[in-house]
Formats: sequence, structure tokens, C-alpha cells
Amino acid sequence: EPHICEQISLVPAQKNYCDNHPKIMVRVRDGAQTAISECQFQFKNDRWNCSTADKRQVFGKVLQRVIKKNIFVNAKVNREAAFAHAITSAAVTYEVTRACSRGHLIECSCDGRKRGSSKDNTGKFEWGGCSDDVQFGMSVAEEFIDANEIAQHDGRAIMNLHNNRAGRKTVKAFKKRKCKCHGATDTCPLRTCWEELDEFRLTGNYLKRKYDGAVRVTVRQGSREMTLHTTVSSHKPPTKRDLVYLEDSPNYCIRSEATGSLGTSGRECNLTSKGIDGCALLCCGRGHDTSRVTRTRKCNCRFHFCCEIRCKLCTETLDVYTCK
Repeated sequence: EPHICEQISLVPAQKNYCDNHPKIMVRVRDGAQTAISECQFQFKNDRWNCSTADKRQVFGKVLQRVIKKNIFVNAKVNREAAFAHAITSAAVTYEVTRACSRGHLIECSCDGRKRGSSKDNTGKFEWGGCSDDVQFGMSVAEEFIDANEIAQHDGRAIMNLHNNRAGRKTVKAFKKRKCKCHGATDTCPLRTCWEELDEFRLTGNYLKRKYDGAVRVTVRQGSREMTLHTTVSSHKPPTKRDLVYLEDSPNYCIRSEATGSLGTSGRECNLTSKGIDGCALLCCGRGHDTSRVTRTRKCNCRFHFCCEIRCKLCTETLDVYTCK
């Protein structure tokens, strides 16, 4: 897709990378879409639900907002910005890595470092199959996504770089080893093993927990570079996989162009929940409307040999509650 690089405004380093690696850029786009979908899943019951990004957009506007403004929160430096940068960097790492293993890119393939003999708690095994080369995926995300922050070199950039790295490191942490036995299955005299990335949902779940416990920091100018410090001196400094932010978030109750908030008016809420998805909290005290709706859903699903699942369509009428 040679037109990809012309659809978005890039800093020189990104433009050069895009021109030289158009096929990889397709996977960067896939990562942007994965990031949007995962963010919307993780925050579907929160006041901020990533709704400023439209997952139906395929490339231009989505990636433009990923690179220049971030997908969800423009140029803010709050918790939401921290999560957005981390999940974007993580998703690009993930999609590029998986594309390598599937043979979709000529620049990479399987992890050549996973060769020879090794051992684990079960015993000895031989590396075989196709292990995911997560280091290549991380290097792409670092070189391309971080380039915009490096070009800025201010407090916001230092924060974003930290969260970008946290996202990449989280993906790397969720690897799983798969093995195949050769010979008698009860004794498994020889095992061939490979490593692959676990489902991306685990990365999203972990980063959501890190969002909940994100560390507020300040940026200080040292003799050589700017560094991050916790706002409370007695607190431990953030780890490499912690998310950090510089400013508190707005409450996201009302629509505001200044904060990038769409507000919660019109959002469906849970009347009986006492959590953030409940009408009391999600609607910010404005109250809610009740409407009677009829919905159709799949039901009475059964497995038919072989290999099909057949379902009936059931109609149900229920009350739906939406914030005023």
C-alpha cells in the first residue's frame, strides 16, 4: 500500500521508516485497530470509554491520531493518556510479531535465537517449530511510535516514552511455551517446544490494572536529561511496567472539547449496580431515562456433528436505562 505514508503527517524519522517499510506499516495500522478495540473493551463500563476513536476507520485517521495526538485523549498527560500510549505500543508490538511468525513480512520470521537444547521444570527439550520474535515487534514499535516523542523532548514526551516502553514490556511478559511430544506419549522421551505470544486480552487486562494503580510523577531536568520522580517522596519510584501520568483526569461527566471528553449523556447504565457502570455513578447524578426495547439474540445453541453450531433466534423485551 504505497499510499499509506501519504495519508498521515509524520516526523522525518517516521516518514523515512514508512517509506522504507510499507508492508510493516500495514501491521502498524492493524496494531492501531487492535489498540482501539482493546481499549474500548477494557473501559466499556467507565465514564471514559475510548469513544473518541471510531474502530470502523481503517487507516488514515486512526493512525494519524495514534501517532500525532494518540487515539483517545489528544495530547493530555493524565491516566487515560498513559493507558492509551501503553496499549498502542503494545498492540503494534503484538501485531508485527504475529505477522512475522505467519510469514506475512519479508523483514522477519521466527525467532532464530530459540535453537538447540534447553530444559525446564519438566525436563530437557529441543527448540523447534516457530517461536514468536517479540524482539523484532518491540523494535518496530520503538523505532516508529517513539520517534514522535523523541522529536518533542519535553515533559509530556518523557511520560509517553515511559508508557510506550511499559506497553511493549507487558506484551513480552505474556509469552507461553507450547510443546509437542515425540515417541511414546506416556513417557514423552523427546519434546519439541516453541514460544508464542499469549492472547492480547491478557496484556489489556494487565495494563488496565496498571491504569487503576498508575503513579503520578513530575519531570525534573537533570544535568544530562529529564527524569521522572514520584510526587510523594516516600513512594517508591515507578517500575518499568508501571504507568505514569503528570496531571489528574477530568471527571468525564460532561462533553468538553478542552478535555476531549464526550460525556456520559446517552450511555446505557446498570440500574442495580453500585459500581462505576451503575446509573448513580455513570450518570454523574443527572438521573436516567427508562425505555422499553425489544431485542433479538441467539439462544438454544447446539453443536451438530460435524462441525457446526446452530442457534435459534429469541426475542426479548426489557427495560433499558440511559443517562440523561
